Amino acid sequence: MTEESVVVRRDGRTGRILLNRPKALNALDLPMIRACAEALEAWRNDPAVHAVVIEGAGERAFCAGGDIRAVRSHAMAGEIEPVESFFAEEYALNRAIAEYPKPYVALIDGICMGGGIGVSVHGAYRVATEHAMFAMPETAIGFFPDIGATYFLPRLPGSLGMYLGLTGTRVQGADAVHAGFATHFVPRSQLAALSAALAEDGVAVLGPHAVPLPPFALAPQRAAIDRCFSADSVPGIIARLEADGGDWAQQTLATLRGMSPSSLFWSFEIIRRGAATTLPQALEAELLLTRTVTQHADFQEGVRAMVVDKDRQPKWQPARIEDVKPGEIARLLG
Repeated sequence: MTEESVVVRRDGRTGRILLNRPKALNALDLPMIRACAEALEAWRNDPAVHAVVIEGAGERAFCAGGDIRAVRSHAMAGEIEPVESFFAEEYALNRAIAEYPKPYVALIDGICMGGGIGVSVHGAYRVATEHAMFAMPETAIGFFPDIGATYFLPRLPGSLGMYLGLTGTRVQGADAVHAGFATHFVPRSQLAALSAALAEDGVAVLGPHAVPLPPFALAPQRAAIDRCFSADSVPGIIARLEADGGDWAQQTLATLRGMSPSSLFWSFEIIRRGAATTLPQALEAELLLTRTVTQHADFQEGVRAMVVDKDRQPKWQPARIEDVKPGEIARLLG
């Protein structure tokens, strides 16, 4: 028998969801999304369930994202329905988590990217260990920060969200609390005890288990991030980084020039628009954009280079930021 990819059970005062594909870094496929949604619905009006706790199996990952390889395969085959179903149901789950009437607690230990952020950051409580690693790396595969990221990224401090969304920079451990991805920092050695305490006493135990935060690793760059990534366009960001000229700015420029140029443009614009939307509006805009972006050559090439063949040598079309035509990006966004 194959093991369940999502294990759902009652434990004391909590309903538990375990993402159980450790060999695949607990990446979400459609059956997993449906299993999570069904569990939340079953517990919504259950008076015995006071809170929901979601975790990832193994120590490598909470959830490394969605099954983007399958999305690419369907898109390349012209199979629109499974692509639409995947994103529509994933985003519906993200909204359900955000609107859930009971405390929703994500215990994040290991990699948490893309879809993993979608099933954690919209909850009321997100606990990160020193091994937690958050990132939205979508511009590296010709996609865009989705799962409601276009709503929450603009609401991070200053221009941090635009910086993280365009560069895919990793935020680790306690830095996730400083940045706004997590609400509590708990060492891995204490996570099992916290998990057990949640079942016994509910979310009141979160505070006593959390430990003080060390300084934010990005603090020395915060002023430069705000200055450069508050520009009103991708070329404006590039110009400010070039004018800065420091080591951080040069490294950031190199990172951006490795991403899909087109993806930088459509990601910038949808994140910018997300600052003025509700979460449901942001998710709807993201769903609309998936329909065009998944058909774009850069998405199919980016997933090939980074996920399928893993040669890390994508051939973007166009290849340079300077060659992207804003009018074409505007048509994609509608």
